[in-house]
Amino acid sequence: MDHLLNVLIIGGGGREHALAWKLSRSASLGNLWATHRMNPGIAALTKDLGFDYETAKSYRLGQFCKDNEIDLVVVGPEGPLAAGLADELGSDETFVFGPCRAGAQLEADKSWAKQIMRAANVPTAEARTFDNAEEARRYVMARDEACVVKASGLAAGKGVYVACSAAEAAEAIDEIMVRGAHGDAGRTIVIEERLQGPEVSVFALVDGRDVLVLDTCQDHKRVGEGDTGPNTGGMGAYSPTPFMDADLMSLVQREILIPTVDALRREGIEYRGVLYAGLMLTPGGPKVLEYNVRFGDPECQVLMPRMDGDLARILHATAAGQLDQIVDEVEFSPQHTVCVVLASEGYPGRCQTGVPITGLEEANAIDEVQIFHAGTRAGKRPDEVVTAGGRVLNVVASGATLFEARDHAQRAIDLIHFDGMMYRRDIGHRALGARQ
Repeated sequence: MDHLLNVLIIGGGGREHALAWKLSRSASLGNLWATHRMNPGIAALTKDLGFDYETAKSYRLGQFCKDNEIDLVVVGPEGPLAAGLADELGSDETFVFGPCRAGAQLEADKSWAKQIMRAANVPTAEARTFDNAEEARRYVMARDEACVVKASGLAAGKGVYVACSAAEAAEAIDEIMVRGAHGDAGRTIVIEERLQGPEVSVFALVDGRDVLVLDTCQDHKRVGEGDTGPNTGGMGAYSPTPFMDADLMSLVQREILIPTVDALRREGIEYRGVLYAGLMLTPGGPKVLEYNVRFGDPECQVLMPRMDGDLARILHATAAGQLDQIVDEVEFSPQHTVCVVLASEGYPGRCQTGVPITGLEEANAIDEVQIFHAGTRAGKRPDEVVTAGGRVLNVVASGATLFEARDHAQRAIDLIHFDGMMYRRDIGHRALGARQ
C-alpha cells in the first residue's frame, strides 16, 4: 500500500463510534467519512457525505465511493450486510469489510446457519425449525423441558427467549409468531436445547480463506443485575475473559471457525469481514449458540481500546484477502477493559428520547475512560447532547485488573446524568467470581 486509505463507516451506534475512534488513530488513514453523523461522537471524528444515507438508495453511496476514491468501506450493523450492501459497493478499487449478502445469512437466517454448522460438523445446540406456531407449540409441550426459542431473522439482539418450562416456551412462540413482536424476523423460529455453562464471545478476522482470532470478551445480554430480566442488545461487556485460555482458543479456531469458513466456501461464499461466534462453554466443550457477521455491540467497544496496530490497514488487508500480510501486526494490550451501557428508563421496551445529558466532558476527561455515544444526538442548545434511543452511552474504562477497570468506569458514571438513566453495576461479575 503506497497511499493513505480513505475510509467510509456505515452505521451510527456505539460500535461505529468505537471503530471511528480507533480508525482515527491509524497512521495509514487518509480521510474518514461516516453515514450517520447525527451521532455526536461519530460527527466529531468524521467528514460529512453531503447527502442523507439510505440503504435502499445505495447507488448514490456507490457513486460517492468512486468520486472520493474510497479504499475501504467498514459496515458496522448487520442490516445493510443482509440487504447486500457489500455486494453493491465492492469493486477492484473499493474493498468492503463485511460479508456479501449470502455470507450475511449466517446472522440473518438462523435456520440456514444451523444447516451450515451441521454441514461443517460444528458443535452446536440441537435444534428444530418451525414456520407454523401450532406445530411449534405441540413440539415444546410434548418435550416439556427447558429450551431456547429464537426468531430466525434479524431482531436487533432481542429475538431470543430462554424458556424454563414448556409453558414459557409456548408463550415465547406466541410472542414471536402470533403477536409479531419482531415482525418478519419471526415468521420462522428455531427451537434449541438449552445448554449450560459460561457464555463467551469470540471474534475472528476472515479474508475469505484465512482466519485470525482476536482476543476474548464476554457480553451481558440481560437487562437486570445477576443476569435477570429480558434479553437486550447488550448491557455491558469486558475483555479479556478468564474462561478462555490459549488451548481453548486454538480448539475453537480448529473445530469451529475454520470448518465454518470452509463450509461457506463449499457454498460458493467467500466470507470477508469479522465472524463473531457466540459460544457456550459446556462440560462437553464449546458449542456455538449463534453466529453474527459483524463486531458485537458492546463487545467491539472493549476490544478496540485493547487492540494494538493500525486498524485501517488491518481491516483493509482483511477485506482485500491479504490477511497473511498483517497477521503479525494484530496484538492486544494486557490491560483489562470494561464497558457499562447507560440506558434509558424502560429499555428494552419503549423509551423517552430528547432527554438532556450532563457530565460528558468531565467523565471523558478521566485518563482511563473513553465515552462512546450509542443513542444520542445534538440538542437545541449549543454543545447540548440529548438521548436518542434505548442504549444511550457506553462508558469504557481500562485498568491493570478488571476490578480497577470497573472502578474507573464507576468514577465516570458518577459524573454523568440524564433523567431515567439505568445501568448494571455488576458487569464482569462472572469473571470476578471465577477469580475469587
